[in-house]
Amino acid sequence: MIIDIDLSSQEDKNYKIRIDSLPKLSFDRKVAIITNPKVSGLHLKKLLNNLNATEIYIITVADGENYKNMDSVNYVLDRLFDHKFNRKSLLIAFGGGVIGDMTGFIASIFQRGIEFIQIPTTLLSQVDASVGGKTGVNNRYGKNLVGAFWQPTAVYIDTDFLTTLPAREFGAGVAEIVKMAVVFDKKFFKFLEKNSLKDEKNLKYAIARCVELKAKVVRADERENGVRASLNYGHTFCHVVENFTNYSTYLHGEAVAIGINMVNSLAIKMGLLKKRESLRILNLLKRYDLPTEYEIKDAEKFYEAFFLDKKSSDKKIKFIIPKSLGGYEIRDDIDKDLVMAVLKESQW
Repeated sequence: MIIDIDLSSQEDKNYKIRIDSLPKLSFDRKVAIITNPKVSGLHLKKLLNNLNATEIYIITVADGENYKNMDSVNYVLDRLFDHKFNRKSLLIAFGGGVIGDMTGFIASIFQRGIEFIQIPTTLLSQVDASVGGKTGVNNRYGKNLVGAFWQPTAVYIDTDFLTTLPAREFGAGVAEIVKMAVVFDKKFFKFLEKNSLKDEKNLKYAIARCVELKAKVVRADERENGVRASLNYGHTFCHVVENFTNYSTYLHGEAVAIGINMVNSLAIKMGLLKKRESLRILNLLKRYDLPTEYEIKDAEKFYEAFFLDKKSSDKKIKFIIPKSLGGYEIRDDIDKDLVMAVLKESQW
């Protein structure tokens, strides 16, 4: 299956997302594969068997969200300069969301921009992170606060890479799938309720549906000036949870699940989501052993951390509020007392 990302105003940025077995890839230039020890140990041989290039270099960075920082970026940049890469060279992001985000960011800044392709190896990166051109790294102020919009030249999604995925990583990807269904497609949500994603056929359908939905959003709003913000359902709360736990307690998708449950509580108080709908979402997340609760030590401190999020501006916090199933509202006018009421429900 091939899905087009058509950025009509910038034809040179159009690219295809291929959902199928990894094809043979051939490049008449230098190529660097950016990966981590876990992925390289499991899958690098398969990639190398399918890859031909003038020169191929493997650059390995430590695994984990807490290594998604400028130290790792500088390490990779140094290796590229060591190997005399130039503007005609190519980077391959071979891993999950952390690798994809960092590689894309490095591609955007190396000699003011070179091409890269995405070969995502986790469920979360296949359904979300590898599509759309958002790149970046974290710093002490928050998640993805340093980055760029830089589109890949191609995305290759091969579900065979998921056969070695740990259960927690699989669940983390499911959280992003649920996010897409709640915000955009009630029929898809019902499919997820009735069918197990541990079945290969169902999983491939879910991946394809998520990519189709995200591709449509990216076509309409590449740089998140409008509708693309809807993809951040659950993420306003999620990013604070990740920051407060130093990106080491929860996988990103696990924090998304927590954020979804928290913003659903806000939606109920606003009269936009029924309790029974929130319970359906909660039950679907729990089916894949996702965490949905987080104990807040200081509600006021948690609230102030919202303002460090890149989605907030002019002293306004942007929330993506689910409106029933299959709909949403983007709001930056929610009264602090209402948000604090949600936070205090989780406070020690």
